Amino acid sequence: MGSLFLSDEELVKKDDDHKPTKGSAIRGPFGLARVPPRKLLKRIAIVLAAGALIYLFIHNIPTDVPIRDRRRPNYVGDHVDAPAKPMPKLKPKPLQPPNWNKPLKPPKKGNAPPKGPGGGLAPASKPYDGPIRFEKLADSLQAISGTRGDYVDNKNVLFAASSLKSAALLLPVACKMGAELRSYVHFAVMSKSEIPVDQLREVNGVDDSCQLIFHDARPDRAGTSSEDRFLKAVMRGFYHINSYMHPQVVIVDASDSESGLFLEAARVQLRSMKIPIIELPENSPSKLTWLTKLDSASLAAWHKVNIEILIQAAPGTSGNLVRLLKSLVAADFSASATPHLTIELPNNVDAATAAYLETFQWPPAKAYNPTHVKQLTLRHRIPRNSLTEEESSARFLESFWPADPRHSHVLVLSPQVELSPSFFHCKLPPLSSHHHTDQDSTDIKYSVLEYMHSNAAITQQWDSRLLAISLDLPSTHLDATKSFAPPSNKDASSDAISSPFLWQAPNSNAVLYTGQKWVELHAFVSHLLEFQQTAEKNQTPLPSVFTNKLVSKRYPSWLEHALKLSRARGYWTLYPSQLTAGNLAVVHNEMYRAPEEYEKEIKRGGLADSAEIVLAGGSLLENLPFGGTLPGFDQMPLLLWDGRATKLRDLDAHAVEYAGEFRKAVGGCEGLTPSELLPRQSARDLFCEREG
Repeated sequence: MGSLFLSDEELVKKDDDHKPTKGSAIRGPFGLARVPPRKLLKRIAIVLAAGALIYLFIHNIPTDVPIRDRRRPNYVGDHVDAPAKPMPKLKPKPLQPPNWNKPLKPPKKGNAPPKGPGGGLAPASKPYDGPIRFEKLADSLQAISGTRGDYVDNKNVLFAASSLKSAALLLPVACKMGAELRSYVHFAVMSKSEIPVDQLREVNGVDDSCQLIFHDARPDRAGTSSEDRFLKAVMRGFYHINSYMHPQVVIVDASDSESGLFLEAARVQLRSMKIPIIELPENSPSKLTWLTKLDSASLAAWHKVNIEILIQAAPGTSGNLVRLLKSLVAADFSASATPHLTIELPNNVDAATAAYLETFQWPPAKAYNPTHVKQLTLRHRIPRNSLTEEESSARFLESFWPADPRHSHVLVLSPQVELSPSFFHCKLPPLSSHHHTDQDSTDIKYSVLEYMHSNAAITQQWDSRLLAISLDLPSTHLDATKSFAPPSNKDASSDAISSPFLWQAPNSNAVLYTGQKWVELHAFVSHLLEFQQTAEKNQTPLPSVFTNKLVSKRYPSWLEHALKLSRARGYWTLYPSQLTAGNLAVVHNEMYRAPEEYEKEIKRGGLADSAEIVLAGGSLLENLPFGGTLPGFDQMPLLLWDGRATKLRDLDAHAVEYAGEFRKAVGGCEGLTPSELLPRQSARDLFCEREG
């Protein structure tokens, strides 16, 4: 065949080399060697045969092989060069999770279903377990580049559902959240059902006003997939979604309506990728609709927030304490860990209280507690004389310490308090409600997530000023003599409405103290007690800034120290509106008992407002202004510690003045540099102590 690709001239040269005799070559008209006719016919035959072979090959090329779109997630067996990511082990594991590296069983005849004798589909002998292809996922994921999904920190929130019943429960919640325009809200369909996404939207009343971004994360042949293939598809679907979206949180329905296989796969995969997952329990859409008001940053902190409850019981408060504990048992802690409860018992515990505590169970039997861990701590003081102010303050502040001050907080409750069942999780109006009245939401978890972890709170550093969040509204000032009238605000129509407000005066009845401020208060009292002991040892009289008592002895002694810290730092406490307060907590002053350190000075009996008080009852916050959105701190009235209305710049000026008086009374601050006088969590700057 090599001679077929040689020219005539080369053939002549080749023949001359081998046959140099004269006349051995036939010359043509131009002196070139001529190929004998026999060889020419042979070459023509070979060329024709080769052309025929090429034609037959081209004519029979297969045309039913699709072109592979490499933008689309496509999985075949483990014979591919790039191995799949291994699935983490589940502990505990009620079912055996699949191994991503385990070879998949290929179908016998490609991806086509088997044919029956009549040419139709044959009955399925077993579920399909072939390669996984996401045929519609790539298009929607590549279209969300505007949501900054390629960054780890963004504003993406993902709802995911496998069951159509769960999708029907979650879609109204997702729609409401998307309409708030605080986050990019996505909805991933990961079911075995082959219902088109457009039909799913139509059936559930989802239109463009919902601002939802849908993702069809179902594999090919989802309806006939085996359980093992379905598990793999869910986990790989989350893996690819995370690569394009990096959701800050994933929200799923954890009720019986959702597939257990889907929930198991979601927990395993999301935990391995360190993505928070919020599992909404039974009937949660009607109880936790306030989460639609939160943004992505707040929702990402859902499981980080840890709240503990601290009760300091005074002697002879059996009836009060039992009533408080019963209201705690009736409270709703849906979708959250039940708070740890610490009860500080006095020296002499009455028989009725002791009998009730013997059978008291915490967490309550109705609470979801799969590990059966007890969350109750009882502390019984050793018998001794009545506590002094200093001892009582120290003992109280030693009862709690936040392991993570940024996320750990303490809810302080007086035995005289009775709580609403929805104090921890408020119930917002139905998702279809648009009624507006003059109420606000100040329940514990909603407020903590919004005012300490939202994007607005982080940007404006709201937590730097927030000392505490109160559940009740005091009827008097801190001196317990002058009545207190809460301020009002004005809405768009200029009508005065009941409003939450910021007050420099702290509270001790039903109030949550933030972990960061608790640490600072702990340090402040520590330095203060040390300074007083040194003054007593040296027989030096204490300055008036320490001895002047502005808080009534009807309140515990530590509240005076909290007020001093608030005045020196310019801190405030968030109080609910008058209408909301009655739906969160009430204080039963008709059975008032003085703190143990002041028991001998304060007569027993009720206070001026000692009439029997009951909770408002009914649904909390049925109708909220602006659909229940919490107002920003800059939208609330601001009060000085004595109840006077003020502005932020004036509050700061008062704080600078009071801190200067405090430092002057301590002495030695003149030698400190400006940087050493900056506020710090250790409170050293107020006591003029040099670091080191």
